[in-house]
Amino acid sequence: MDMGLRTPAIELVAIDMDGTLLNPAHQLTPRVKQAIAQARAQGVRVVLASGRPVSGLAPFLEELGIDGAEDYCIACNGGLVQRLGDGHRVAEFPLTFDDFVYVERVARELGVHFQALDGKRLYTTNRDISHYTVVDSHLSHVPLSYRSVDDMDPAMSFIKLMMVDEPTVLDAAIARLPAELIERFAVLKSAAFFLEVFDHRAGKGPGLKMLADHLGLDRSQVMAIGDQENDLTMLQFAGTSVAMGNAVDVVKATALHETATNAEDGVALALERFVLRSSQPNP
Repeated sequence: MDMGLRTPAIELVAIDMDGTLLNPAHQLTPRVKQAIAQARAQGVRVVLASGRPVSGLAPFLEELGIDGAEDYCIACNGGLVQRLGDGHRVAEFPLTFDDFVYVERVARELGVHFQALDGKRLYTTNRDISHYTVVDSHLSHVPLSYRSVDDMDPAMSFIKLMMVDEPTVLDAAIARLPAELIERFAVLKSAAFFLEVFDHRAGKGPGLKMLADHLGLDRSQVMAIGDQENDLTMLQFAGTSVAMGNAVDVVKATALHETATNAEDGVALALERFVLRSSQPNP
């Protein structure tokens, strides 16, 4: 695909975190940081859009300087769209305790690990806590608790529920998901070992659309960059969509453009080609 084509002036860029913004060591590279700083200096809004909760975005938002009164983030796969300056929530789609009980039961019947995020803490009902749950707790900067279903407070609500396991085990479970679960929730893989379950109204695409509407922007003024299935809806919404070189095949097939991998400063290359040149006149 031609990465040099001119696009309408981009005012908002939504960037996935893991596998996209961050390199394989879960770090921001100097070139990516510089490209984002240059885009922001041009007046372009840069928004991190992640399956992580806000606490998991916070260190990188701070490192990038995206922490002003009028900065936003899209967290928990669009389950929460929040203004960072004052915590104002543009959109929020919590799941109920009944949802928690149902999805936990399905996970148990399918033989996969389960976890639930209420925004402040990660819960698992598995005594043999999954390695992936421990890593998620660490990367998301949220404390982790083991609780049986009976020990949970029925007044609780959750931003997202997840089935978590080794890729082959998880894929086998996905093939056996009951139709009721798929009809009742949005269900998407965010990594080979994570299946995310959240409100149908949520998702990175709907979250990005709600933010664009809130800011008075048309989709032609929006760019999105991602690598996994949970990025598909925001890539479909954005007027300029870019798949990472390390993206899964369905993402590459959906996006209009492709950049380098997250080990090769793919986000910086995309910003340099579409955003940092967009304000320059055509030669």
